[in-house]
Amino acid sequence: MSVAGIWDLTVATPLGDIPVVLELQLDNGVLTGTARGKGKKMALEDITLDGTSLRWRQTLTRSLMRLGLTFEMTTTGDQMSGTCVTGRFPPADVTGVRRT
Repeated sequence: MSVAGIWDLTVATPLGDIPVVLELQLDNGVLTGTARGKGKKMALEDITLDGTSLRWRQTLTRSLMRLGLTFEMTTTGDQMSGTCVTGRFPPADVTGVRRT
């Protein structure tokens, strides 16, 4: 099953859950995507899919701070779970379900 589609993710942080809408497109074998959360839309970078392992990076800019996020997920049908690592912060658990 392709991972292409719209996914509703939840990133569990010490400050509370953060909802993220992940959009993945597959065009001629190339996987691209964006993530939307907290009023921002970010392009996904370095997306790799190896079997059920999905990985991508994205950059979050807030005020004067710029954070690199790395997501490492495992997909199972219409669900995914894994972690998000942000700099020196501890990894955050991530869960998601496919919307479409």
